Amino acid sequence: MTNSEQSSTSAPQHLQETLARYQELGVRQVKLGLTDIDGVIRGKYVGLQKFAGLMQKQGGFCDCVFGWDIDDQLYDAGSYTGWHSGFPDTGYRLLVESERWLAEEECPYFIAEFVERDGTDHPLCPRTRLRRVLEGLAEQGLSVRAGFEYEFFVFDETPHSIRDKGYRNLSPITPGNFGYSVLRTSALGNEFTEFMNYCANIDCELEGLHCETGPGVWEAALASKSGLEAADRASLFKTFAKGYFQRRHMLATFMAKWSMDYPGQSGHLHLSLSDAEGQNIFYDGAEPAGMSVKMRHAVAGLQRYLPEFLALLAPTVNSYTRLVKGAWAPTAATWGIENRTAAIRVIPGDQYSQRIEVRVGGADANPYLVQAAALAAMDIGMREQLLPDEPVLGNAYEAEDDLSPEFHFASDLMSSARRFAASSAAKEQFGETFVAHFAMTREWEAREYHRTINSWQLERYFEIV
Repeated sequence: MTNSEQSSTSAPQHLQETLARYQELGVRQVKLGLTDIDGVIRGKYVGLQKFAGLMQKQGGFCDCVFGWDIDDQLYDAGSYTGWHSGFPDTGYRLLVESERWLAEEECPYFIAEFVERDGTDHPLCPRTRLRRVLEGLAEQGLSVRAGFEYEFFVFDETPHSIRDKGYRNLSPITPGNFGYSVLRTSALGNEFTEFMNYCANIDCELEGLHCETGPGVWEAALASKSGLEAADRASLFKTFAKGYFQRRHMLATFMAKWSMDYPGQSGHLHLSLSDAEGQNIFYDGAEPAGMSVKMRHAVAGLQRYLPEFLALLAPTVNSYTRLVKGAWAPTAATWGIENRTAAIRVIPGDQYSQRIEVRVGGADANPYLVQAAALAAMDIGMREQLLPDEPVLGNAYEAEDDLSPEFHFASDLMSSARRFAASSAAKEQFGETFVAHFAMTREWEAREYHRTINSWQLERYFEIV
């Protein structure tokens, strides 16, 4: 949203009407949140007087959120902010149109976006990075329709009990492998329908919700929306779903893989592009599988650049335990038509449903950055008129050996981060400041893991060596 749009939507009359409505409802505070590099929503409650001020001008938020990791530990190589800068405030603005009602907290919620103190775009804000990619497509007369799907495990645990148990021997809400089970969704009918109702009430409607294969694992498909709105809803869904279950003495995890005994948790993304007349540019009924020339270019862009952008879709050490052969997750930038073993799945349809499913990202990834990475790769492919290789028929893992090495994914976070840091395409699409900072944060994450003694090492070496 531009500054002019912000000022017009937060006109004095609208503000007074909003405050009057809140007073009538007995609202005494407002909640706001901003999504950081790791996809964690950082935020606060503010009183109505403060809220009124934020509706008219930007606020300030300590920029330490760009100087620490997912565990609030300060980076040792941060250049954007740190002890050397004194951790000043960076700016943020409320997105007026993002208002939703949190019934269980009896207050409204607003999404906010990081900005520089002078009101210009923040170079590290994940939402802004996606917005800039979308604006680039809009300049070409293109709009984006996007839909996220998330797998997540639900446990009969609390934040305290998982720590008391050392994250072992956890109790899922249901046992056994019950993919698409009507039995499980019937037995837990209230839990499933109440959760769907909750998501609808916070403007994060689910298109579908079912059991996946594994004890207590669910899959939620969010209704498709325009590009930025879809990412907003995905970001909110992950955080508020966790809050929803914790209030009910359960716990949900969106780790890419919490146990080597079960498949990983994906964060698949469906994408289509439309022109200024609203026509789906991916669809051409005269071509095989309905694939237009533009769609072939987009697929080729994904093949070529997803390996360079992988750190955005697989941002944690844990992400790479999911990206292994035979685990329902890709290990190279393969593509196929209606092929769920490939990284890029072309879904044939009609003018309304022809689309691409990007199956690389895990549930742990930041939705703003996942969508930004996929769209940027597609954009380059279309602008450079790249062409994909032949689609994979059958098992994509078997076809990977014939692929060029540049199409293979890194097998660990450090390698992925370094490839991202060296990518000229990434710097062009996301800005040099963002690329350098994000790569630094991922290298830090990898080093933190390697300097930790984990239970696997203790169990394997403690007695025998």
